[in-house]
Amino acid sequence: MEDKDYLKDTEQAPGQDAKQNPGQDVQNKNEDKEQEYDRFCFLCHRPESQTGKLITLAQGMAICPDCMQKTMDTIQNGNIDFSKLQGINMIHFSDLQNMLPRQQQVKRKKPKEEKAAEPAFDIRKIPAPHRIKGQLDEYVIGQDYAKKVISVAVYNHYKRVATGTQDDIEIEKSNILMIGPTGSGKTYLVKTLARLLDVPLAIADATSLTEAGYIGDDIESVISKLLAAADNDVEKAERGIVFIDEIDKIAKKKDTHHRDVSGESVQQGLLKLLEGAEVEVPVGASSKNAMVPLTTVNTRNILFICGGAFPDLENVIKERLNQKSSMGFQADLKDKYDNDPDILSKVTLEDLRNFGMIPEFLGRLPVICTLSRLTKEMLVRILKEPKNAILKQYQKLLALDEVQLEFDDGALEAIAEKALERDTGARALRAIIEDFMLDIMYEIPKDDNIGRVTITREYIEHTGGPLIAMRGVLKLEDQSAAQG
Repeated sequence: MEDKDYLKDTEQAPGQDAKQNPGQDVQNKNEDKEQEYDRFCFLCHRPESQTGKLITLAQGMAICPDCMQKTMDTIQNGNIDFSKLQGINMIHFSDLQNMLPRQQQVKRKKPKEEKAAEPAFDIRKIPAPHRIKGQLDEYVIGQDYAKKVISVAVYNHYKRVATGTQDDIEIEKSNILMIGPTGSGKTYLVKTLARLLDVPLAIADATSLTEAGYIGDDIESVISKLLAAADNDVEKAERGIVFIDEIDKIAKKKDTHHRDVSGESVQQGLLKLLEGAEVEVPVGASSKNAMVPLTTVNTRNILFICGGAFPDLENVIKERLNQKSSMGFQADLKDKYDNDPDILSKVTLEDLRNFGMIPEFLGRLPVICTLSRLTKEMLVRILKEPKNAILKQYQKLLALDEVQLEFDDGALEAIAEKALERDTGARALRAIIEDFMLDIMYEIPKDDNIGRVTITREYIEHTGGPLIAMRGVLKLEDQSAAQG
């Protein structure tokens, strides 16, 4: 009887393993995670997929067979004088591990046989160009041409990724160069695209890039940010999008007496990334060093979008257009293009070369789209129409205090006029609203009887004040509206 009872106690139902053995589940999860992520050698920082099976030491540290063999050869050849080590305390692996920075984990690449068995990239998950543009219209006002170009480029990019090399016709990448004045919506357009599409997208700044060996970010740091956006999944990052902002800051400098480490050299370094190449990328850092593991990323299927304000490019375009002017009654005037708001739309590759961009760099950006300067009507629409418009944000803030915030048409026009004077695009709208909303946001919480605040043109121009209605007046208005 005792033996039978003992057998009953030790037997477990199939669904009870997790409850009675939680430690086993944790161990299984850790083993699955180790199989999913690649391990790196502690000394040479190469992944296990390149070095072969790693030798695990104390505290979870691992070393590749090559580094272990080199260490043993050094000891056998007598290059280490053990007599000099007398009196020195031994270093524990745990102490050494705490001294070094924490290494980033990189997902292990799947073998080719497993890749072939998986289904191809599903193009149906990416919306059609008109749907992408329709979603962008809800957040970005105007710039219809730029939105159309980006929508088509993104859709064609993922069609290209889906087809791969299924036949003899190989589709090349169509990288994009966006040119527009400051505050016209270049960066905001790409950030909005990142929210709408379920694809890894990295936004990098070209101003911090320098030639390898100099203080600043290496060119490979652009891909490092994309790898971080893809949760260190190399295969996912190889289908991503990179937006390089302030691309005009790496133009070739006019002064050629000094080495141009952040201009023409960066353009030449970006050539291999734009074209498509196997690049060794530091994981979790902006530059390569002995403490950071490296992984290989293929940029062949990565779409690059470069954007910049290109200041003084208008003067280069005007200079080219004014060369055709001559003397006579039918000659063009020298100031014909001075007040042209769409002067950037007349840009050519020759103008960009004169600005300081090298021909090899421009050749890898076949699609050039320009963004127009914002007008007064566009600024008024930006204030009130987008889903996350600035006015809607302040209305929500005051709604938490049970206060209605309204703007009349004259106030919106006055804000747009002040923004045009600052000549910083849509960024000026936020600064202007922050200025005149400061007193309102400070005074309203003092009085609980305030029910509605209406911003007028006179208040924006400092010739009057806002219209304030009390809660009792609002109740009377609601009752009269209900009776009528």
